[in-house]
Amino acid sequence: MGLLTFSINVTLDGCVDHREGIADEETHAFFTRLIDEGGAMLWGRVTYEMMESYWPAVARGDEDAPPAIREWAIKLEAKPKYVVSSTRRDFPWTNSHHIEGDLSTAVKKLKDETPAGVLLGSGKLATELDRLELIDEYKFLVHPRIAGHGPTLYQSGLPGTRRLELISARPLRNGAVAMHFRRERD
Repeated sequence: MGLLTFSINVTLDGCVDHREGIADEETHAFFTRLIDEGGAMLWGRVTYEMMESYWPAVARGDEDAPPAIREWAIKLEAKPKYVVSSTRRDFPWTNSHHIEGDLSTAVKKLKDETPAGVLLGSGKLATELDRLELIDEYKFLVHPRIAGHGPTLYQSGLPGTRRLELISARPLRNGAVAMHFRRERD
């Protein structure tokens, strides 16, 4: 069974608005390594739509992009992408699949079928999957910024505190810190 790893850009005050992080080559290289390590991506509909509105064009070369950012787009294009949505059924972006049925059952099945692991990149979906106790690891890229607004991590709350074990913390040249935590299980 593969691990479900929640990974996202976050500011010091917990903001996960994608416009608030440092979007440079070093950041994209970090996420490219995560894609290389994992077997599939898992998103909610809103994140999927945001990603599909830009990254396929970068992968095709229709948008100018530095090499590290184009590399990210090409790898993202090839990676299996699974989407949780109750309002949309059609996901035409290459290698995209709709998650249907009971969320817990479907995600457990996806983990079972993806030994290299599943990389989760949607904040709202992460809250629901954490409530179901399905997230195994967290790989946050913490940016040296205070956004002063939301959306924020877990803003709708969890039923209890999650105890995490720090696996690593690595500063990047741009000032962000890559943090890897594993969930402690009782």
